[in-house]
Amino acid sequence: MAGTGESWVFAERDVVRLLTLTPRRTEQLRRLGLLHPADRADPYSFRDLVGLRVARTLLDAGVTVRQIKKSLEALRRLVPESEAPLAELRVTVHGGEIFLERDSQLVEPSGQVVMEFSGKGLAEDARDTALRGLVRPLTRPGGEAERWFDLASELDSDPAQWARAVDAYQRVTTLAPDHGAAWNNLGLLQHRMGRYEDARRHYEVSLVADPTCAEAAYNLGSLHDDLGDAGQAIVWYRRALEIRPDYADAHFNLASALERRGDHAPACRHWRRYLELDPDSRWADTARAWLQGAAGARE
Repeated sequence: MAGTGESWVFAERDVVRLLTLTPRRTEQLRRLGLLHPADRADPYSFRDLVGLRVARTLLDAGVTVRQIKKSLEALRRLVPESEAPLAELRVTVHGGEIFLERDSQLVEPSGQVVMEFSGKGLAEDARDTALRGLVRPLTRPGGEAERWFDLASELDSDPAQWARAVDAYQRVTTLAPDHGAAWNNLGLLQHRMGRYEDARRHYEVSLVADPTCAEAAYNLGSLHDDLGDAGQAIVWYRRALEIRPDYADAHFNLASALERRGDHAPACRHWRRYLELDPDSRWADTARAWLQGAAGARE
């Protein structure tokens, strides 16, 4: 269902951000096979995201990687028709052991419920993350193009309406081909729908039309990140920061990309700058966790 996030894909940087994954949790989820190997850039579905959140919550509750792995293997035998059992079942813990409930029937003896599956809050956070990088310009295109831009801006916040929003933005770019914001927003929707080549082309046109559009440079960084090209991602995140040095999200993503490449010292500088710019954001704890992890590694 498009409205609950099932129609778009997420990169690992989105997963880390949405689930506030510490370096330790990231490594544990990779050992469980729920996060891809570090050298793979395959995307994650919303269902994958839900399963990862359940696993992270179990780890937070003190369940070990070995226990979760053993339970996952048993679950896949028990419900082979399920592609993502952690995303579909209600999880309980009793005496340090994991039990599952499905359709109100316990698979094993009952225990204390530690979580209820609900994708609603996660879907809202996912949508917010998916739409970071949109531009709402102060200067409007004017005339008929303005009317189409206003319509697209109303539609693009609802993933169920993205196809209509794409059509509306395309009409803007036809009527006002030098409108950088429309090209950027069109690219972002194509990007989130998995149409990477179209997204790249639209971001690049946006920067030609408006070289000051930091969002287009940031989005090109995100696109290369999603394609597994950390080097180019870093180039474009830095370009975004040249245009707008106080662009908090660009500092966050640049720090993440540098971490994945093993450049911990420069990554820490950008984590710190992000916290200076946006200390109360929902993602601030993620930045603090990575800084704490870096400090622990030096001790």
